[in-house]
Amino acid sequence: MTGGSQAARKGPCVVIAGGGTAGHIEPALALADAVMRLRPDARVVALGTERGLEKTIIPARGYPLEFIPPVPMPRKPNVDLLKLPLKVRAAIKQTREVLDRIGADVVVGFGGYVALPAYLAARGRIPIIVHDSNARVGLANKVGARFADRVAVAVPDSGLPNAEVVGIPLRESIINLDRAALRAQAREFFGLDPHAPTLLVFGGSQGARSINNAVSGAARAFADAGIGVLHAHGPKNSLVVQEVPGAPRYVSVPYLERMDLAYAAADAALCRCGAMTVAEVSAVGLPAVYVPLPIGNGEQALNAEPVVKAGGAIMVPDSELTTEAVTELVVPMLADRARLAAMSAAAQGSGHREAADVLARMVLDAIDKRSQ
Repeated sequence: MTGGSQAARKGPCVVIAGGGTAGHIEPALALADAVMRLRPDARVVALGTERGLEKTIIPARGYPLEFIPPVPMPRKPNVDLLKLPLKVRAAIKQTREVLDRIGADVVVGFGGYVALPAYLAARGRIPIIVHDSNARVGLANKVGARFADRVAVAVPDSGLPNAEVVGIPLRESIINLDRAALRAQAREFFGLDPHAPTLLVFGGSQGARSINNAVSGAARAFADAGIGVLHAHGPKNSLVVQEVPGAPRYVSVPYLERMDLAYAAADAALCRCGAMTVAEVSAVGLPAVYVPLPIGNGEQALNAEPVVKAGGAIMVPDSELTTEAVTELVVPMLADRARLAAMSAAAQGSGHREAADVLARMVLDAIDKRSQ
């Protein structure tokens, strides 16, 4: 369900703040959909900026979007942090004007440069709910959690005070994906062998060169083992793999528009382990080989740890992902149906499939308590 015609709705007004990247926007939209399922009379309004992905994604999903000035957050406490008050002041003023005009009853923040002014504008006026998808919490949510009514996180040991582990809200199309029912359609859509074990490979929206090189180098090993491959190499990269006559196809594409069909076509995935990726891959029950991004603060490895510990995935450091490693680790895994079935069950069991509804109830409860 999308936002629909919200102007005529008389129920509570829920404001979601999670712009910038898909990792912030998608959980926010999944929550929005859950709120509308639970309270069809509600209004959901998103906050965003002119420069973020939300400018196109949110209106396309049927929700109104109010623009506020961006407040980029420094990754670590440094001199830029000292400049924040000047940048934040105007954003808080404009955000308060938006909240008053639309009659906001609660603000739900998902981190990033939209969340901080939303938290500060709502402080002391309406309830605040904080959700963080990452194993290592960003600075905006660390600030918001100090005065939030409730704090929700994706994984344990986030470091946020009084945090409740709910998982990552996911859209219904992922939660309800029936991979078995869609498999024939999905394999035909991508031109894959209808019966061969199939590996899905992707490295984020832009691809990942290390993953591309290691997996494509093992093309012959996949062919000899009777394994098909669907490989999204990224729009700025190219990938040429020689076909082996009589073997399942190795299909390479720049980008996967239909991730639902990609998940349905696959028996396992090899990919990065951003928080949303881990949540989706686990929710649909795909065994995975996670290759954490080798830069940043190490949060990708932490995102995947619970699934790895549960037995639903294995993790290979980027520096160790070679063609030889793919041949020795991944090829045998795809050829072992019993192992794949066990990993699939473990992956699905490690997630929080009801996260969107759980968070939506938290949000609506906060409104009800404030109105009492």
